[in-house]
Amino acid sequence: MIPAFAVQSLSKRYPHFALEDVSLSLQPGTVMGLVGANGAGKTTLLRLLSGLAAPDAGTVEVLGHRLPEAQADARREVGLASEDMRLYRGRSLDWHIDLVRQIFPSWDDDYAATLVRRFDLKPQQTLGGYSHGQRVKALLLLCLARRPKLLLLDEPTTGLDPVARLEVLEALADVLRDERRSVLFSSHNTADVEQLADRIAFLHAGRLVADADKESFLDQWRRVLCLGAAPPTLAAWPEVAAVRSAGSQVEVRVRAWREDLSDRLAAAGLRVERVDPMSLEEIFVTAVRTGGAA
Repeated sequence: MIPAFAVQSLSKRYPHFALEDVSLSLQPGTVMGLVGANGAGKTTLLRLLSGLAAPDAGTVEVLGHRLPEAQADARREVGLASEDMRLYRGRSLDWHIDLVRQIFPSWDDDYAATLVRRFDLKPQQTLGGYSHGQRVKALLLLCLARRPKLLLLDEPTTGLDPVARLEVLEALADVLRDERRSVLFSSHNTADVEQLADRIAFLHAGRLVADADKESFLDQWRRVLCLGAAPPTLAAWPEVAAVRSAGSQVEVRVRAWREDLSDRLAAAGLRVERVDPMSLEEIFVTAVRTGGAA
C-alpha cells in the first residue's frame, strides 16, 4: 500500500532553526495530529510535504510522487490550508470558488454548497468584509471541496470563536469518515488533536521525539500521586518524566507506565494513593518542560 506521505532522514535548515533527521510516514485513511511548541518545526514539515519548501537532505514522497521532481502531480491530490495563506480580499467567495474549480477537476460543487450553508458564509460578499473566522472557514471550504487525497492543515482552528471552532471540527470529522482520505494537521489545541487523530507525532526543537498510535501513546503516560519523601534518585528513573513534591505529597509523571512501578515506588518509600491517566495537553506540557522526551 502506497503511504499518503513518507519522509526519510529529512532535514531543512534556516539561519535560526533546523528540522533535523525526521523520518515519518502516514498510511492512507489515517489522521495524524502533529504536536509541538511554537518553533518546533510543524509548519516547516507541512511546507516540505506541500512542495512549498525543498529539503536540504533526505527524501519526501507524497502519494507515491517524489518531491520535488513530481511536485505538479502531487499537488493535484494534496490540499493545504495554513493560517498564513491569504485570499483576495477584494474578491468574493464565489470568485474564489470559480477559480479553484477551473484549476482542479476534482472540485465538488455539491459539497462546496453544503459547506457554504454549514459555515454560514455569503458567497457574493467580498472577503474583505469577512471576519477572521469567516476567512478561515472560506479557506477550508476551498481546500475541502477539492476532495484531496491528502489534507494538510496548519493550525486550522487558530483564532476561531467556540462556535466557529465547533463548525470546523464537525466539517473535518465528516472528511475523516472517508477511509480513502488521509489528514495531517498541526494544532496548539491538543484537545482537537486528541478528538480527531488516530496517530500522534510530536516534534520538539526540530526533531521527532514521538510517533505512535494515539491510544497507545496516551496509555503509556500516568500521573501517580504518592505520600512520603521522594528519594533523590527518583527523577533519574528512565520511565519517570517529572517529579513534584509538596510537603508529604509527591506527584510522579510517568512516560512508560508498567504495573510493577507501584511496587518499586513502595520499595523506595512512597505509598501510592492514586494512578490517573493523563490528557494529551498534560503530556505535551510535561514533555516540553523536561526537554521534549516523550
